[in-house]
Amino acid sequence: MLTSAQMLAFQRDGYVVVPAFSTPELCEQIVAFAKEELAKQAMPIEFEADTRYPGAPESRAAEGGSTARRLLMASERSPQLLAWATGEPLKSMLIQLLGKGVTLSQAHHNCIMTKQPAFSSTTGWHRDSRYWHFARPELISAWLALGNEQPENGCLWVIPGSHRVSIDVNQLDQYQFLRTDLAVNEGLLSAALPVPLAQGDLLLFHSNLFHAAGRNTTGMTKFSMVFTYRSADNPPKAGTRSALKPEIPLA
Repeated sequence: MLTSAQMLAFQRDGYVVVPAFSTPELCEQIVAFAKEELAKQAMPIEFEADTRYPGAPESRAAEGGSTARRLLMASERSPQLLAWATGEPLKSMLIQLLGKGVTLSQAHHNCIMTKQPAFSSTTGWHRDSRYWHFARPELISAWLALGNEQPENGCLWVIPGSHRVSIDVNQLDQYQFLRTDLAVNEGLLSAALPVPLAQGDLLLFHSNLFHAAGRNTTGMTKFSMVFTYRSADNPPKAGTRSALKPEIPLA
């Protein structure tokens, strides 16, 4: 269970870190599984070119374009991954934050992220809710560090409290990334800080929290596992990408 201090931190900052949530043994098992899936090119896989991030390769044929970025549909790849995503103790923590009726979205995140040293694009400042379509932009993502995460290998950066900040459309670029060339955004950007994680640490963050990530400049691939959840009264909008996959209620 989350402590009252952790609950307050999430409400205030839009994220909270739960240290040593999963064991190193489990993390190593998942990394080994991910490497096997990558070796046999087990689809679906999102490649760097598919992200369409600013600065990403224009096609899979371009330099770095065929570098794997995410092993998608993690919930369907292994019973072990599904059990982690829908079972205890994560379920109880999500109920504390979202209330009863927590549901796993299979349309968003639901992946093992693989930030590779050979090629990894940067991710600009964004809110996940920019391309999600739910009744309200109030979802929670659970990010498990499968190895140590530092700025050097592309850990997440966040802007604490930004999930509560109203943003004008003119503060964003055409891809809805926060513009770094505007004076009006300087206050937000100056508050940014990295979120280093040790293997097994859990990061819970709000879908409206501005976050970003740099390149992996080390010689080793960084692996992270990420799932996203909503409350019972916050369904996806019909006909949108968010409603394309069946959801999984946490019993």
